[in-house]
Amino acid sequence: MNAPTRPPRPDFDPAVWAIFDDYVHGVIDRRAFLERSARHAVAFGGAAALLAALNPRFAWAQKVAPTDDRLTARSVTFASPAGHGEGRGYLVRPAVADGPLPLLLVIHENRGLNPHIEDVARRLALEGFIAFAPDALFPLGGYPGDEDAARAKFATLDQAKAREDFVAAANWLIAAEGGNGRLGAIGFCYGGAMANYLATRLPQLLAAVPFYGGPAPLDQVAAIRAELHLVFAENDPRINAAWPDYEAALKAAGVRYEAITYPGTQHGFNNDTTPRYDAAQAAKAWSASLAFLSRTLRPPAA
Repeated sequence: MNAPTRPPRPDFDPAVWAIFDDYVHGVIDRRAFLERSARHAVAFGGAAALLAALNPRFAWAQKVAPTDDRLTARSVTFASPAGHGEGRGYLVRPAVADGPLPLLLVIHENRGLNPHIEDVARRLALEGFIAFAPDALFPLGGYPGDEDAARAKFATLDQAKAREDFVAAANWLIAAEGGNGRLGAIGFCYGGAMANYLATRLPQLLAAVPFYGGPAPLDQVAAIRAELHLVFAENDPRINAAWPDYEAALKAAGVRYEAITYPGTQHGFNNDTTPRYDAAQAAKAWSASLAFLSRTLRPPAA
């Protein structure tokens, strides 16, 4: 399919990235963003127009159509007795497979299961994984179709129950038909933090790929059995400040890990629906992540 042409990336003042990061992670509200960014927004025609330029454009970046006949995709509900009672996710698998396939939990950012993460799940299914992307916002009616509304919903989510929903989703996935029993997780931002957390809760998790995610609780790191492939952006002080203590805990616990920081990148650089996207570095990070997941989740050749 031919996606709409992506316009040239605007030249954002570095201060804008910091203000926007505070906004998307709930440190400041929309009004505060507009006030703090106003002096940087003249070239855009005002702060509201600047925010519009920063927000996702899903049509720019869709790589795999929902109707792609190489895949089968459907929504699935699962029991989550320790969480919200029931969860829902987007399950995608290759339409044709030669044998059992590795299982991959795909965890969204702090806006719920939006069209971008659904597309990421389809991309991973085309790489030969059974990909399952739960929606943490399902108990609140699901992703609302608007990023600001999604952030507002997310702020009201019971996070303790949401964590249990993701544990339940992983346990549902590991028993999914057609799977090889080898479970991994990949997550972005909030999802990266969740991937780190799930590694402390799921002894059956073999591999986790947190993209610019917060650390697992340090007092629980010793429970990690998965191998970790951690992806960081160079210009991401909020996340990177926690890494030294997390790395020390991983080393002390003997956890197998590799951590890669991609130069010149902003938080969210893999998300190709936003101006933070860095095509060259995202391609490297994606390739390295796929290689890691294939090594850890596919059985060795006989």
